[in-house]
Amino acid sequence: MAPSLWEKIEETKKFIQARTNIKPHIGIILGTGLGALAEKIEEKEVIPYRDIPNFAVSTAPGQEGNLILGRLGGKEVMAMQGRFHLYEGYSLEVITFPVRVMRAMGAAFLIESNAAGGINPNFRAGDLMVITDHINLTGHNPLIGPNDERLGPRFPDMSEPYDNELIELAERIALEERIKLHKGVYAGVTGPNFETRAEYRFLYRIGADAVGMSTVPEVIVAKHSGLRVLGISCITDECVPDRLEPVDSDKVISVARKAEPRMTKLVKRIITEM
Repeated sequence: MAPSLWEKIEETKKFIQARTNIKPHIGIILGTGLGALAEKIEEKEVIPYRDIPNFAVSTAPGQEGNLILGRLGGKEVMAMQGRFHLYEGYSLEVITFPVRVMRAMGAAFLIESNAAGGINPNFRAGDLMVITDHINLTGHNPLIGPNDERLGPRFPDMSEPYDNELIELAERIALEERIKLHKGVYAGVTGPNFETRAEYRFLYRIGADAVGMSTVPEVIVAKHSGLRVLGISCITDECVPDRLEPVDSDKVISVARKAEPRMTKLVKRIITEM
């Protein structure tokens, strides 16, 4: 008989605990081109995904594929240097599995970062946006199927998927550090293609400020698990239909890397004050 999700989580947790004494209070997911924050983690243990039982291997450009445990801003953290996506062909259980492991390891918070297209006409490439809510347009939900009550409730509440206190903390720190920080709604899609002009118009009309190919499944599982979530998007391209320009992954990664110093400064201070 195949092992249950609970059994796989326990197996992975025991493997990681055998490699480190870190008991993470905060989980961090570092998206496309935003992996440099990992360099700030101290006393770290770096474990390649390929060595971790039940973990997938990240194939997306600009994602290193390492799990890092250590200390950042005075807190013990567990950071994913790269994530998994639906467009890579992975199931939602595989994509969200690391979030389950973070919770099992003792994390109470999850910080999500991603690269996203800016739909709001006031956004510019390189801006940062704290996520206030999301729209799940993937056509999938990671909680479909039998529910294990040890992992979370059958019908989790999503009235506040992104923690309001953490959003306020991010806004205050951004103001103090003179970092431009928008607030907005993130639309999650499957990818891997970028959207058409008509799709961008649709997304804007239904209330989305940014769009990306990740994050939403992870946040659903995080809330199911009882984690408090903060999400921050790096706006890597401008998706206003009337001024739309061609975009590719190299451009997205380039813009994200230019924004890295501000993202790193912001997140490190947030962690310090959490």
